[in-house]
Amino acid sequence: MALLDPTYPGLHSHKYRSIHGSAGEDVWDSYVENHTPSAWRIFWHYGPGSDVITIITIGPHA
Repeated sequence: MALLDPTYPGLHSHKYRSIHGSAGEDVWDSYVENHTPSAWRIFWHYGPGSDVITIITIGPHA
């Protein structure tokens, strides 16, 4: 199973250094939409299993 690739250019993902998942996982944000007045972001991390992505929150870009 292929998981979300945060390096895919269209996602415009960024890894956060200031926050981590509950078990210390790297947290990413990725575009849900782009070039719209109300663009949204999804904050996520890999885990807890090897084939799992955990969604932390989905919200508007500030």
